[in-house]
This record gives sequence, structure tokens and C-alpha cells, in this order.
Amino acid sequence: MSGFAPDHAGSEVRVSPNFGPRAEGRKPDCIIMHYTGMETGPAAEAWLCAPESEVSSHYLVHEDGRVVQMVREADRAWHAGKGSWRGVSDVNSFSIGIEIVNPGPLEGFPPFPDAQVEAVAALARDICARWSVSPERILAHSDVAPGRKIDPGERFPWAWLAEEGIGHYVQPSPVRGGRFLAMGDSGEPVEAFQSMLSLYGYGLEINGLFDEQTRLAVEAFQRHFRPARVDGVADQSTIETLHRLLKALPASPI
Repeated sequence: MSGFAPDHAGSEVRVSPNFGPRAEGRKPDCIIMHYTGMETGPAAEAWLCAPESEVSSHYLVHEDGRVVQMVREADRAWHAGKGSWRGVSDVNSFSIGIEIVNPGPLEGFPPFPDAQVEAVAALARDICARWSVSPERILAHSDVAPGRKIDPGERFPWAWLAEEGIGHYVQPSPVRGGRFLAMGDSGEPVEAFQSMLSLYGYGLEINGLFDEQTRLAVEAFQRHFRPARVDGVADQSTIETLHRLLKALPASPI
């Protein structure tokens, strides 16, 4: 493919060869946010367009707010890898990937510049309008791949985006003392908590054991929804925040 008209007005187009058709003709109904985790934006852009990388994304948002589209939204970009959400494992077939230039742990998780975040907001708003993406379907890479990925990280401004009408979010309950669930715990309280995580969308086995898969799912949840402390412990703040998020979900169609 030599080029295409951008789906998002104002985007530059740099075609990546790393894409294919969506499985079973699926249409995208989800947005996955990533950070690049590389030293520079140009290096990330080049890697996402290199055939040997076998990775891509629909969009890349540079620190100055410049947006580059590399794969058409109707096509399946190779951005999410192995993961799942609400029991569906082919994340790439139901999602649109947005890579956000940020070195992540390479430089101590620097903040995302205002111009960049504003561009992400405008892009996400446009995608949501075009594909009818509901707020609870705007996710972190770490949500769909707990333990394997941590991006876009706990410094990503989910709360600000929610104020702009993007994403599903509630003000997290404050971190404080009280009862908690952690590694090694078992029984009905753990099973109930696992059921809540699964109901929201996280992929884990409901077995009544607070095991490693549960801890990783809790960490992923905290990175997105309770970033003040990311420790994999289901404390009172984490449980309350999850409960309020579930209550705020739209009613499922009958």
C-alpha cells in the first residue's frame, strides 16, 4: 500500500506494512492506549513502520501533539499482542491502537505534555464518534495484558481525559487502612472480588485463590483506576473503586 486518506483529519500518513484484516469482519469497538517506551518519537515511528518489527499501531501521537496514522482504522494493526478483555482474546481485531510517545521506565516515567494529551483527547473523541466506542471500552494496554504490559502507566492522565468525556472513570476512593485481600488469601471474599474484576473485563480465573494472576490483574486495575498506590493488594480503596465503577457501567441490553 502506497498511502491512504487519513481517518482523523490533520493526521500525517506514514504507512506501516504490519497489518491485516480484522477477524470475522469485526468492526473496532475499543481503543487501547499505549506508550512507546522508546528513547525518541522518531525511533518509535520508524520501528512501528519497519517490516522486521512485526508491530504497528493505528496512530502515533508525538510529544508536540503531531498525529501520525500508520494503519487504516478499518484494518487490524499489530499493537496489543497476547491478551484479552471480557473473554475475547483477539484484542487486535476489536480495537484501535494509539501509541503515545513517552519513554516510560527508560527515563523514570516522565509526564505527558499538555499538547500531546490534548491531541490524544481529540483523536479519541473522533474515533469514538466514528465507531460508536463506549466510554468503558477505552482501555490501557495493561488492562488487556496484565503482568505482560504496564503502559501507558500510572502517570497517564485518565482523570483529565474523563473530564473531557473520554473513558470510564470514577474518583478513586482514598488509600487508607482497613481489611484487604492479598497473595495467599482464599475463600468466598476472594472469589467475590475475582468475579468483580472479571465482570469489569479483566481476564483471570475465578478460583477463590488470591494467586499471581489475581495480583497482576489488581496491579493493572490500580494503574488505570487507583494510581496512588500500585501494589497488587486488594485494599479497601481498590475494592470500593472497583465496586463504584461497576455500578457506573451502562445497563447491558436485554
